[in-house]
Amino acid sequence: MTVEITDTADAFENPFRPGAGHMPPYLAGRATERQEFERLLGQTTILENLVLTGLRGVGKTVLLDTFKPIAIQHHWQWVGADLSESVSVSEETLALRLCADLSVIGATMTIQEGQATGFAGGPTQTKLDFATLTGIYASTPGLAADKLKAVLEIVAASVAREGKRGVIFAYDEAQNLADRQAEDQFPLSLLLDVFQSIQRKGIPFMLVLTGLPTLFPKLVEARTFAERMFHVLTLDRLEPADSRDAVVKPIDHAGCPVRFSEESVQLVCSQSGGYPYFIQFICREVYDAFIQSQRSTGAPTPVPMDGITQKLDADFFAGRWARATDRQRQLLWCIAHLGSAEGEFTVQEVVAKTEELLNKSFSGSHANQMLAALGKAGLIYKNRWGKYSLAVPLFDRFILRQASTTEPAQLA
Repeated sequence: MTVEITDTADAFENPFRPGAGHMPPYLAGRATERQEFERLLGQTTILENLVLTGLRGVGKTVLLDTFKPIAIQHHWQWVGADLSESVSVSEETLALRLCADLSVIGATMTIQEGQATGFAGGPTQTKLDFATLTGIYASTPGLAADKLKAVLEIVAASVAREGKRGVIFAYDEAQNLADRQAEDQFPLSLLLDVFQSIQRKGIPFMLVLTGLPTLFPKLVEARTFAERMFHVLTLDRLEPADSRDAVVKPIDHAGCPVRFSEESVQLVCSQSGGYPYFIQFICREVYDAFIQSQRSTGAPTPVPMDGITQKLDADFFAGRWARATDRQRQLLWCIAHLGSAEGEFTVQEVVAKTEELLNKSFSGSHANQMLAALGKAGLIYKNRWGKYSLAVPLFDRFILRQASTTEPAQLA
């Protein structure tokens, strides 16, 4: 399995870009998802918001970034940010987040002074900057939801005067947003309540939330109507043809002197599992390895897959594996041996596999407790159908590699 290199290869920059949210040189697949987003942009009354979900490494952030120019082309305004845990501290921090995001587009819009408070407007025009928006929020009587609705309604009127269709509120890492019942703070519920209310009034403000598979169940748990409020797009691994395009087209488009043989392309697709991040990671390492060896060999070079796999294990998987205790690793080792390890599995299936492989198996209650702990560690997630999945793509392959020199009896 080789790659051919020309003498000018060292003059070219590596076209592959693994990283959190880095736009690849060629976005393979995802045409269906973009078409669905365009369909939602055609709504006059917002009946469906969007949840874009999937494991890490499937390209959620990258796809979200491609939605922005599509929205602008369809005459929508776009605001958004990454949602950190700090946004969930209180309802007010969420409101301030929305005001800050709206101020980006509001800086070019004006209202008559006094309009927000209900007094007669004078000739002075006030920009809808952050100070104005937070002033509207603070001066509006009522609960946080009433204050936030007032802000959004005033912005909506200005957006309409600008001739725009509406506003897309796009938030990445939205699984971080959560209610805090112990502190009597419900920012997630506030977000859902406010947007449901303004959308019922015909205001074209749409939520686009991106996050891990725990996101949608969390929305439904906060407000049951969220099940009818959102259209869910789940990103999975690329189809084989799209995986091949993700390997080949960046090289073709950049006019790179490096050419992957067909056998090498198939190897990359197989080892990456079709996950966009892994395709970028493996291809970048392959490209660098070939460039470094070209002067000494001057001939086609084999793909150094063993070394690349070890680096991927160290860079991507090892830190996550370190979060698990020894006993949790035993449970994960058994899960990795399930035929459905890359999909969904039940507690019963896990327990049966531990009885098959371990001297000291897990009971149902113990497995449930262990899976809950692994969920908090970000290694497992439970969907709303009562089944579990590994939260890290290709984690089962990594686990089996770690245990390849360990006898099952030693894990028991």
